[in-house]
Amino acid sequence: MSSRMKPAAGAMALAEMKEFAGFSAATQRYVRRSLDIGLERDDALARWSRDVVEAASIRAQYRLYDRLPDIRATVPSESGIDQVDAFLGQLVSLSAFDLGQGRLCSFSAYRFLYERLLGATVRPWLPAAFCAAAALPHLQPEMRRRLLQSISEAAATAQGWSTREPSFFPYWVEKVEAGALPN
Repeated sequence: MSSRMKPAAGAMALAEMKEFAGFSAATQRYVRRSLDIGLERDDALARWSRDVVEAASIRAQYRLYDRLPDIRATVPSESGIDQVDAFLGQLVSLSAFDLGQGRLCSFSAYRFLYERLLGATVRPWLPAAFCAAAALPHLQPEMRRRLLQSISEAAATAQGWSTREPSFFPYWVEKVEAGALPN
């Protein structure tokens, strides 16, 4: 049985890699940066900051991502509407920041990041948090329109969600000069 499950897990990891590869370079960079901050993998300021504006954005992201442990701890069950108050407000606020950075330009990019930051149990809540954050007035009207149009009817009205945890977590890879590769 376990040998049958490994190819399926491998196939899912490949599908996740393919999805990530379909994102723009700016989205890929933002996802990796966010995972470095949210999963406490590396010093994001040292790795990702290219100028003072980006450094300020990363510092703000560090402050906001301090909420992640609380958000993870309060994810309600799918039917836990009575538990929404402590959870959804924080998730929408965090989502609004990330969408406001202008690098997560679709629901699929948002979902990809947040499944990794918060785990599979957050999936039922992502469409609501995304739509709420994408409709907030801090975003330009054109951006709000693009974001809200990016969520499919199937994603917005899904009857159920997978409980399988993501397996691919993109990471920084150093560039290697082509001339430096052995033949």
